[in-house]
Formats: sequence, structure tokens, C-alpha cells
Amino acid sequence: MIKKIRSQLVSTTEASIDVGISDSENEAAVLIAITDCDHSPSMVLTRRASHMNSHAGEVAFPGGKVEPADDDLIVTALRESYEEIGLPIEVVDIIGALPSATSKFGLQVTPFVGVIPNDVVLQANEEELDSIFYVPLQFFLDNKPSNDYEVSFRGVDYIVPCYRYEDYVIWGLTAYFIGDFLNRVYDLGLDLSMARSHVKKV
Repeated sequence: MIKKIRSQLVSTTEASIDVGISDSENEAAVLIAITDCDHSPSMVLTRRASHMNSHAGEVAFPGGKVEPADDDLIVTALRESYEEIGLPIEVVDIIGALPSATSKFGLQVTPFVGVIPNDVVLQANEEELDSIFYVPLQFFLDNKPSNDYEVSFRGVDYIVPCYRYEDYVIWGLTAYFIGDFLNRVYDLGLDLSMARSHVKKV
């Protein structure tokens, strides 16, 4: 699987690995970390702490906003991953970047795909995270996102694609990036669009 991911990202990724910073106030980067286990690799995800001011309790990739000292967006993704999950920067093998997308708060977020050692020990920063968890890539290959998760944003209700894994609900930009990754590597043709809800609340 890892060999396929490497080869497909090289041939299908539109964004360059060398992604510079154009507007530090409105840019962010995340790391799609995949364990180096060719027969059964997993994707590393986190759940943000309930006390956070933004995205509280939501599932996310490690990452965050650009800081003034960051030379490029890869530095941002790696720095944030070290701060959030204790992932040593030197063990991450960045193999590609996916096209950026805009978050609900207007941030331009760029995801980088990196391979990490299967046995690396991660530690959640309790000030920011509730937990770290691993999802086998095979789970995403076997389960298409469902289109039945309803969220409200600025007074408007939306139905958005989501994955449900154990007691985690993966939606929003995180689910979008996972789907985009799967479409580019495995050509799954997943529909990642969201729609306004027409469900009448009682």
C-alpha cells in the first residue's frame, strides 16, 4: 500500500511539495501521517479537546496556523504535529501534498502526506487534544462516507459527508481531505460535496 501511495501521489498530486507561504494570517497546514506498514498502514487522527475555543471536540489531523518563524507550510505542518502529538520532525518522510481547501473560518489549509515509523510513540498534548487514534486505511477503502451528518454553521443547516469509526465522527475538512486522498490514490470517485439540509426539525 505504501508503495502505491508514493507512486500515485507523485503522478496525481497537483500541489507541489515545496509549498510556500503567501498570506501567513490566513494559512494553515496539516499532516496526513500514515504508518509505514505496507500490508496494513493506518492514518493518524486526533480529537480536539472540549475546552478549545475553535473546533472543540472535532476530529482533525495534527496541524494549525502558520507562525512568523515558519519558512514554509511543511515546517508549519511538522511543527504543529510535534507540538500536538509529540511526533519527532526528523522521522517524517513527506511524500506529497494535496491541493489546499478553505476551512469554515476562512483559513486556506494545505494537507501534506507523510510516512512515519510504525512503532513511533505519540503523546497527546492535553492542552489541545482529547485523544490520538489510528484508523486503518483499509477501513476507508471498505467504507464510503455517509451523507447523513447534519451540522449548523452561521444559522444554516448542512448535510455533510462523514466517516464513523468506533466512537469518532470524522467530518468537515478532515473528511474532505481523506476523501480527496482516496480519490487521488485509489481513484474511488467519492462524492465530497455537502448540501443544505431540508430536514424539518421538530
